[in-house]
Formats: sequence, structure tokens, C-alpha cells
Amino acid sequence: MHAALLSVLGLALLGALRAQDSVPVQPDFQQDKLTGKWYSIGLASNSHWFKEKKHLMKMCTTVISPTADGNLEVISTYPKGDRCEKRNSLYTRTEQPGRFSYNSPRWGSKHDIRIVETNYDEYALVATQISKSTGSSTMVLLYSRTKELSPERLERFTQFSREQGLTDEEILILPWTDKCMADAS
Repeated sequence: MHAALLSVLGLALLGALRAQDSVPVQPDFQQDKLTGKWYSIGLASNSHWFKEKKHLMKMCTTVISPTADGNLEVISTYPKGDRCEKRNSLYTRTEQPGRFSYNSPRWGSKHDIRIVETNYDEYALVATQISKSTGSSTMVLLYSRTKELSPERLERFTQFSREQGLTDEEILILPWTDKCMADAS
């Protein structure tokens, strides 16, 4: 009985790892071209915090800068109530170009981040698998160099999010705002 249970659990874990490995990474990823200012246009997630905060979320800015050791500093500025809040993250390179890791000291979570596709001067589609002691979740972000994107890019974001197992209720095109846009550095 225990052997059968362990076998089933092992297969389930293997399936989850394979699903995570099936997330593609931008071919010939060029990290230097990803740097600069981006607008967060879309966000999809099956996490509890997203479900609780989704109705409050608005478009925000993200500035990606290279560090001296080849990693990426990611600073997001977003409206929170009547003020602007900044969140700094350090994305650490992995052996696979276009794939990064991040450990959140605030939430005790590990993030496997993949730049799925980008043309660098218009949009970037980013998938993140988040692991915590309480479970795992998936997040997909759509970045744009401008505050608007074509319907085709928005549809690609929605389609890719669904391919990651996210439902329409877990996919959000962030409402446009001017708030905190000038505060991004």
C-alpha cells in the first residue's frame, strides 16, 4: 500500500516538474536588450494574494538594470492606496539564458523566472513558478515598452496564461493609470 502511494506521489511530482520544464525560454536570449523601463500591462496568477488583491491592481512600471555580476536588478513602482510603493528584486542568472531565480526574503518563496518571449522593443512575456512551504503557484506577466499593446499581444498573453493552467478569472489586463508612472527611475 505504501509503495503504491509513494509511486503515485512520485509520478505526480515528476508530472509537475515536467510541466514546469515545458515552459519555453526566449531563443537566443539577449539580456542587455531586456534592460530599461517597462510597463506591466497584464498579470495572471493562481495565488491567493492575487485573488484577494486583483480588484485593487493597476498598471505599474518596472525598470530592469544589469548588475556588475551579470544579474538583473528589477524595481517595480506601483500605486498602493494614495502612495507609490517600490519593490526591489534581484534576479539571479541561471545556466540557461533567459531563466532566472529569485528568493523572496519577505514571503519565504523561491521563484523560477523565464522570459518566454520578447522582441525587446515592444513586449516581453514572463512566466514564474513560485514555491513556498505552503504550496506553489504560477504567475504570468506581460510587459510593454509603452502603456498600450496591440490586441494580438494581449491575446497571446491570455492564450499563454491559459496554457499554463490559469483560468479566465485568474487573468487580468491591468487597468490604465497615470499614478506612479513618473516616479519610476
